[in-house]
Amino acid sequence: MSSTASHEPATRHTVRTYRSEEELPREEQLAWRIAEVASDPVEVDDEVVDMIINRVIDNAAVAAASLTRSAPSSARAQALDHPVSRGGAGSTIFGVDLETTTSPEWAAWANGVAVRELDYHDTFLAAEYSHPADNIPPIVAVAQHAGKDGAALVRGIATGYEIQVDLVRTVSLHKHKIDHVAHLGPSAAAGIGTLLGLPTEVIYQAVGQALHTTTATRQSRKGEISSWKAHAPALAGKMAIESVDRAMRGETSPNPIYEGEDGVIAWLLDGPDASYEVALPAKGEPKRSILDTFTKEHSAEYQAQAWIDLARRLGNERPELRDPEQVTSIVLHTSHHTHYVIGSGSGDPQKYDPTASRETLDHSIPYIFAVALQDGGWHHVDSYAPERAGRPDTVALWQKITTDEDPEWTRRYHSEDPREKAFGGRVEITLADGSQVVEEIAIADAHPFGARPFVRENYVAKFRMLAEGVLAPEEIERFLDLAERLPSLTAEEVRQLSIVAPKQLLESAPAPKGLF
Repeated sequence: MSSTASHEPATRHTVRTYRSEEELPREEQLAWRIAEVASDPVEVDDEVVDMIINRVIDNAAVAAASLTRSAPSSARAQALDHPVSRGGAGSTIFGVDLETTTSPEWAAWANGVAVRELDYHDTFLAAEYSHPADNIPPIVAVAQHAGKDGAALVRGIATGYEIQVDLVRTVSLHKHKIDHVAHLGPSAAAGIGTLLGLPTEVIYQAVGQALHTTTATRQSRKGEISSWKAHAPALAGKMAIESVDRAMRGETSPNPIYEGEDGVIAWLLDGPDASYEVALPAKGEPKRSILDTFTKEHSAEYQAQAWIDLARRLGNERPELRDPEQVTSIVLHTSHHTHYVIGSGSGDPQKYDPTASRETLDHSIPYIFAVALQDGGWHHVDSYAPERAGRPDTVALWQKITTDEDPEWTRRYHSEDPREKAFGGRVEITLADGSQVVEEIAIADAHPFGARPFVRENYVAKFRMLAEGVLAPEEIERFLDLAERLPSLTAEEVRQLSIVAPKQLLESAPAPKGLF
């Protein structure tokens, strides 16, 4: 984030429902306006290029750390069971040797699961939630398959980020229990359209199909959260690629997909009388919204990042706070989103269950705060280990932690002023002797305005840390060299933009058998 100003585009479009007899022209539909942004051959700013490189490195880092876990192993096995399509060179799969390729939609599937598995890559939060780096796996997969160079890849990724962030700023999905990947399908399709230099008409049809096929409920993030959480964005990326393929063959989409009387707004979102003001770049305007996004230092839901930083500081400064015998209660006063999504306001008893899945625990701020407080830090594996979650003193402390919505923190969460926007809150710890400890934190240390903002060296350090013991030292250097030269890569070098793990490491991973 280069300044105190938001990078939201200045041009706003009113989006509302229309009756069928009103015949809304395509040129006035949101899907068409998205396609116009995607087909505009605007140059990518240097600052945006640098951030895209950071996020490519970040994705590879978290993918490396997840290679032997169940969901990525299953998705990788599915991808390897599918051949390369006849229309291109094929696409690489994280962990697998570069000579072994598969069809781009299946590579996007496998790589998307690997990236999302640990809940450890970037985020943008506004009216909706999002992880915009989920756009990168499908766009890279198509670039490799279609023989596109690094410059084209950078343009495609810039579009993917722009469209998803612009939709997330204004259009809330979770309010209607729709999963946030409904914004990812259209953004990935738009990004692929930019990458391939497709006409507006083709991108328009692809965006509509991608939206139509990626709307799903939020049950994937409620109660006992399953391994589907990692698959959800991967499916959206896969659907985006297939939508582009169909659109390139002349197939059309439901329309108006957003504005129709039986469309998304009327029946899945705010209803037939609703309207939204969606900001999109004007023709010739650079796509800069990636600069409003931020990555994670810790492997947990983004709204837990600042709380981890506060908890580890308090635990180190006040060791007595780690002892459940000395603590009566801990209340986290925070935003509506934090309270209801990862806090006690969710009403999910699973968030207090020591036997809950990792996916559930990384969406439980009571658990996360307790462990970070006691350990004085956070680890992407050790902090979620069953023996860690089941430790008696942790369980006792954990059960004393609740959240409460504070209107001021909710207001700051939704603030359009980047310097005021906040994702933390105020903690009130009541001790057994009746005394209180009260502290607050607004943003994570790694946030662009935080105590230790993430810059290139931090992304590289995160990659080295997570890749250690997974990738050979020379493989770490090979990938970093390619990533840091991203905009100048040849098409052949783009095909090598993946990480290759030792064969024996992949052989140690689960090898599930299925239908394919």
